[in-house]
Amino acid sequence: MKLVIQRVTEASVKVDDRVIGQIHQGLIVLVGVGQDDTRETADKYLKKMLALRIFEDEQGKTNLSLADVKGELLLISQFTLYANCRKGNRPSFIEAGKPDMADELYEYMIQEAKKKVPVVQTGEFGADMKVSLVNDGPFTIILEDL
Repeated sequence: MKLVIQRVTEASVKVDDRVIGQIHQGLIVLVGVGQDDTRETADKYLKKMLALRIFEDEQGKTNLSLADVKGELLLISQFTLYANCRKGNRPSFIEAGKPDMADELYEYMIQEAKKKVPVVQTGEFGADMKVSLVNDGPFTIILEDL
């Protein structure tokens, strides 16, 4: 599993010119599912992501988690995080999870996140999405190989 986590002041995702997910202060997370990922993998990544202290406290130190700031979460599936560009100029995606399995884990992650975060918005698995965001900082973290 690979997650690209961005701290945002606002973010949204559109499908067919219709906003399907939108948040204010919080995290936008691009979720890539690999071939060997399981629910246990998703649990581990979700736990780590939600515990990250990447929001500023009163002293301007990154000391607060998403829960501490009552932040919102936007989860978007993105198989292209598994692009392998080592050979040639056309990326290979053979390391990405098969669509049925990846969709199942993405949906599982959404349901588990909703148990822990009051506002969880999502993209649409497999859709052509347009993502907009205001990265706060900018602050971007990549989680992989946990």
